[in-house]
Amino acid sequence: MFSSLAESKVIKSLGLVFGDIGTSPIYTVGIILLFLHPSEENILGVISLIFWSLFLVITVQYVWIAMNVGSKGEGGTIVLKEMLISLLKNNSIASFISLLAIVGVCLFMGDGVITPAISILSAVEGLRLVPGLEEIEGFILLFIAALIAVCLFFCQKKGTDSISWAFGPVMVIWFVALSITGLIGIAGAPQILFALSPHYAIGFLLEHGISSFIVLSSIVLCVTGGEALYADMGHLGREPIIKGWYVVFPALMLSYLGQGAFVLQYGSMGTVLFSMVSSEIGILYVPFLLLSICATIIASQAMISGMFSIVYQAMTTRIIPKMKISYTSSALRSQIYIDTVNWVLLVAVLIVMATFQTSDNLGAAYGLAVAGDMSISAFMLLLIFILKKDALRIGTMFLLLGINLTFFLSCLTKIPHGAYWSFLLASIPLIIIVIFIKGQQKLRSAFKPLPYEEFIDKYHELYRNSCKISGAALYFTSDIRTVSPYIGQIFFQNNIIYKQNILVSIRIKGYPFGVVSDYEEGLAEGLSAFSIEAGYMEIIDIELLLRERGIFEKTIFYGIENIISDRMIWNLFGLMKKASPPFVQFYSLPPEKIHGVITRFIM
Repeated sequence: MFSSLAESKVIKSLGLVFGDIGTSPIYTVGIILLFLHPSEENILGVISLIFWSLFLVITVQYVWIAMNVGSKGEGGTIVLKEMLISLLKNNSIASFISLLAIVGVCLFMGDGVITPAISILSAVEGLRLVPGLEEIEGFILLFIAALIAVCLFFCQKKGTDSISWAFGPVMVIWFVALSITGLIGIAGAPQILFALSPHYAIGFLLEHGISSFIVLSSIVLCVTGGEALYADMGHLGREPIIKGWYVVFPALMLSYLGQGAFVLQYGSMGTVLFSMVSSEIGILYVPFLLLSICATIIASQAMISGMFSIVYQAMTTRIIPKMKISYTSSALRSQIYIDTVNWVLLVAVLIVMATFQTSDNLGAAYGLAVAGDMSISAFMLLLIFILKKDALRIGTMFLLLGINLTFFLSCLTKIPHGAYWSFLLASIPLIIIVIFIKGQQKLRSAFKPLPYEEFIDKYHELYRNSCKISGAALYFTSDIRTVSPYIGQIFFQNNIIYKQNILVSIRIKGYPFGVVSDYEEGLAEGLSAFSIEAGYMEIIDIELLLRERGIFEKTIFYGIENIISDRMIWNLFGLMKKASPPFVQFYSLPPEKIHGVITRFIM
């Protein structure tokens, strides 16, 4: 039973984790050959670079090293940041690491726009190899790709719980198809297997010198999705992803080797994978094309779900404004949908598709954000091993950081050809995050909480001398010991007091998972405190936690900040606060009980 459960998790990982990297063979080799003569030496060099990039960056950096560094089975840029900050004693360095992590998160978001666009477009372009559709117009392909993207994003609100069971099996078929077609290609030119020797990769770099940077900027496309192996570790566990990679890696390499062999025989022909498969299996090409479109949709779905997850982490760690969250699964609260993110992402994907129009053009924009994000992860891992004084891993990470930075620098050559879109897309969430963090800091400095002792003295007097409303009221505050000003406004200005008054605080901790609650009764007559501590990836069911403690509230109060300023930056911050949904919507509290109390802040 345990072995079948483990196998099912491995199959599930193929659908949820490996979609992006698993669909890279559709476009990687074709994009590389746009500006490289397909001589035997060049093809052997390129395929060798692909093999060693996958081995060093994915297998060594992520599978062997990073996945052994995760916190409580969780991984990703935010986890590395939290681990580093816990090891650092210098606050200025910790601030730099936090900034670096934010940049990494923003690059991931920028990548999240380009991934669905290039994946879907590249698969749809395979229609040109279907007999009778050779002359199909580019705008028709673009329309089909856009229609698939629109349908995909429109389905998000309903959730993918009912169809997600099929993702793994479909990707299993996809990787089997890549392996078989790759083996057929290798049989036609078996000398391609020499490319597994590193001296072909090194020889290619030495021969082409600085111009090899242009090739490396496209080689990086074969490792896109590598960060997902680490970031998704908390959803599936380390072992299923590692075992899944040991299945995916050979399948990918068989496909790349087969494509290399095909080019050695017939030269470069547009999308090499589709040309190879069309010539190999003829009439079965159409089912393969449909399979590739399904695979790219699954890869895009994984990226969209990843965006929801990382935005949720950013909201719980208070670096971006809260947004309305919907739960799309009755069984798993981790299955979430964020309306604003979904539609903004769809618009951005459609704009990118319309701007670049073909997957070849998109290849010029893709890779910069990926390389930047991977370089940040490599740098953080290096710092962790330096602080832990692990000499062997320090040396290994120095090498891997050098490789990642080389990829990143090579991608800078693509900026004039569209790679600036990676920075442009990443800059939007970065600006929002910076304004929100600065605004929160400014708000805290203007925030005048009631000292606990002063609050208790006034509360005693009010409770003794006032008429009390029957039932229990909850008052949300950031900290039990520093009472929010709006609570004093309710009690001491409006003289509203219930028989039971419960101060509720929620604190998000530096670890990813775990929820702990504490109910402290008898702070004063009719006054209690309920505190919740949760990991930043937890979806907190506050109502359930309250019921477990026997708390049945009549009314819920929370504070709303009204920002007044004559400076544009703080007015933007104020607009973010106003655009954020009420507290009730973020934590799914009963709306009929909720009451927001406005406090004005002049900044």
